Amino acid sequence: MYNISRWGRFQDADESAYHEYICKRSGISVEYCAKQFENDGSPMSTVVKGLKRAMAGEYSRELSQKVFAGQSRLIALGYRQGGAPGFGLRRMLIDEAGNTKGILWSGEHKSIQTDRVTLVPGPDEEIAVVNQIFQSFVHDGQAEAEIAADLNARGIKTDLDRSWSPAVARQILTNEKYIGNNIWNRNSFKLKKRHVRNDPSNWVRAVGAFEAIVGTGLFEAAGAIIGAQSQRMTDEEMLEDLKNTVEQHGFLSGFVINEAANLPSSGAYQSRFGSLLRAYSLVGFKPDGDYRYIEINKRLRGVHADIVRDVVTGVDAVGGIADRDAQTDLLKINDEFTVSIVIARCMQTGAGAFR
Repeated sequence: MYNISRWGRFQDADESAYHEYICKRSGISVEYCAKQFENDGSPMSTVVKGLKRAMAGEYSRELSQKVFAGQSRLIALGYRQGGAPGFGLRRMLIDEAGNTKGILWSGEHKSIQTDRVTLVPGPDEEIAVVNQIFQSFVHDGQAEAEIAADLNARGIKTDLDRSWSPAVARQILTNEKYIGNNIWNRNSFKLKKRHVRNDPSNWVRAVGAFEAIVGTGLFEAAGAIIGAQSQRMTDEEMLEDLKNTVEQHGFLSGFVINEAANLPSSGAYQSRFGSLLRAYSLVGFKPDGDYRYIEINKRLRGVHADIVRDVVTGVDAVGGIADRDAQTDLLKINDEFTVSIVIARCMQTGAGAFR
């Protein structure tokens, strides 16, 4: 590699030493091409490497502070710093003079450094759905689960072309971008050390940065209801409901908590008990595996209907007849046999192979 910094600007200098030691133990030598020192294992070489590793880590810390300051300034000016726009909103590309250049669609990014991105209202029908969500929640007293079920029954998809869930509905009801506020730094992952949920006093906020698509009064009313729901439950009540959920499902995760109709959000448990792991321990649940598959399964369910539809089209294209049962998604082919289409997750074995 070119020099010490190319190996990695780790905050713990021993981390890069650890990786170099693994190479050395495997018979692989590490050569630094800049020749700032001879990497011959001598005491002087060890001292110089340790010093330069610490200097590389310090450079990363200083750069992180500068980047954070720059991003905070852009947020205060009303510019978007990454992330999907959300249902009912669109990303608008503007140049350094403030002139609009066009909508950025999913997967598209700005290509000129001086260009900026802001949020603008989306199609009228999406704005109407967003306002209906707030109206149903505030005036009709519907819960997030009822709102999601109604939208799914009407065939309305989210901005990611997926089915609605209570968690997605709650995200709309609590996100200030719908009243035009630009909020950033709610969570941090600085220097890839650990995720931190920041206190609201540390959020970077720009009020009125975007054109609002929901009235401030309606948004605040929804926030008051959500706040009252959270305050209404004592610690004992939250833990009791969490215990019932683990007995029902056999395990817990943030996704399971957010999807449960009778539970506060996973964020509420983190805020109340310090972390989800502590809440788990208080109800006697000890995670013993990787539950990322739950989110993967959710995505697979989202594409299942499309795959079934493609199969029906394919059967019809070759002269067959495929009748689909809307309740079970079973296909009857030529009135001779039935087919159930299942999407299996890709699994990685202990040896690293995929199955």
